[in-house]
Amino acid sequence: MTRVLRLGTRKSALARAQAQTVADGITERTGQPVELVGVTTYGDVARAPLAQLSQIGGTGVFVSALRERLLAGEIDLAVHSLKDLPTAGEPGLVVAAVPPREDPRDVLVAGGGRKLADLPPGARVGTGSPRRAAQLLMLRPDLEVVPIRGNADTRLGKVTSGEFDAVVLAHAGLARLARLDAVTEVFEPEQMLPAPGQGALAAECRADDTSTVSALGVLDDAGTRAAVTAERALLAALEAGCSAPVGAHADLAGPGKLDLCAAVLALDGSASVRLSAAGSPDEAEGLGRRLAADLLAKGAAALMGGHVH
Repeated sequence: MTRVLRLGTRKSALARAQAQTVADGITERTGQPVELVGVTTYGDVARAPLAQLSQIGGTGVFVSALRERLLAGEIDLAVHSLKDLPTAGEPGLVVAAVPPREDPRDVLVAGGGRKLADLPPGARVGTGSPRRAAQLLMLRPDLEVVPIRGNADTRLGKVTSGEFDAVVLAHAGLARLARLDAVTEVFEPEQMLPAPGQGALAAECRADDTSTVSALGVLDDAGTRAAVTAERALLAALEAGCSAPVGAHADLAGPGKLDLCAAVLALDGSASVRLSAAGSPDEAEGLGRRLAADLLAKGAAALMGGHVH
């Protein structure tokens, strides 16, 4: 009998869609059957705004319950949105696959098909992300940026109902939910840097479970792994000394060249420090750490605000 892999996932439509892509990939490549196991995390049931949640539960509010199930042997692997994964690893677990990344950019969904420039003065724009809020206010200081929670359908519904003029969401999430038809503008990284790891998934399993490590290995994408390694190394280095919102985007710019751009932002969008660097994909972690040090040296530490990781 072929062992059925138990894949733990959050229960939201997006999380299940992400998990299913990994499950299908494993079965297609290895023939091994995979079943999804729904897990409720602290981040799913807590009602506080996301910025407060990260203070209450550390950065792993959507991750810790899945990791507990993994370590207890109740599931064989877990699929996370990489941007939700704490930068510190979990003893006994390994990220055995980072599949090819979806589009990492942020998007605007606005009533009447409008772009950001078309929104009226004082327009209400919803986002649960201090990073998005800060960059929105840099682009349009006149906007009223309002905290929002809930799944993609809930957020899209607030635009349809007229409660918000627009919301900002991740392109990758809407792509996985087949809802890209709602997008009215895609933000290039030059306008709005994504979160470190945005658009990428992480498939995690027990380090000593060699057969699952091997099964997941077929899904790993070297280019994506190098890019997110640089972004997350930068974030890890900044977390020690800087509590302001951080955006980062790394991209393979050709054979042997990894470009990394990052910014540290004041919460109200009034100031930012933005720098770029390039290096080899093999040195992705060092590239991220070096750029973080440069950001701090250029004044990013002074932007430490009310947002605590």
